[in-house]
Amino acid sequence: MDYNLFNFINSLVGKWLCLDSLAIFFAKYLIYYLVVGAIFVFFLVKTKKEKIRYLFLAGASVILSRLFITEAIRLIWYRPRPFVNHQVNLLIEHSASGSFPSGHIAFLFALSAAIYLFGKKICSQDSRKILSNISIVFFVLSFLVGLSRIFVGLHYPLDIFGGIVVGFFSTWIIFLGFSRRFVS
Repeated sequence: MDYNLFNFINSLVGKWLCLDSLAIFFAKYLIYYLVVGAIFVFFLVKTKKEKIRYLFLAGASVILSRLFITEAIRLIWYRPRPFVNHQVNLLIEHSASGSFPSGHIAFLFALSAAIYLFGKKICSQDSRKILSNISIVFFVLSFLVGLSRIFVGLHYPLDIFGGIVVGFFSTWIIFLGFSRRFVS
């Protein structure tokens, strides 16, 4: 089913130039805009204490998800990228490194979840509404990055799902581990 869904999404490559260009932008460059957006969130935070908490939650979550959990899974289980074993419509060049879980998506969903949890549980009442809306935008754009990485031939759908789980799990672990310090 994973390969069939990949084939369906990837088979749309080359049908509409605009869609191909948009997918390349989302898969390759949108992550940088989301990082800038996360920095913007830092400047929305009012107090120095909240800024430190936000930086810690977001920073620790993305480091745990991308550098530790994703890489540990890849050391234990190597899953080749779709273009290694199959004929695919490849729009972005990439090394034949491990595919599962998607590091980009683990990073983005850890960041999105950190913004969400920060907005719901940590920040002051007056910032919660705007951060809640920002986190929704982050989740939607992060999902589109994942879909685009399937479209351009870099990942299977299960790789993206794995990245989402790793991202959420990382942020949850960091939040639970430090929740007394965050909320107090």
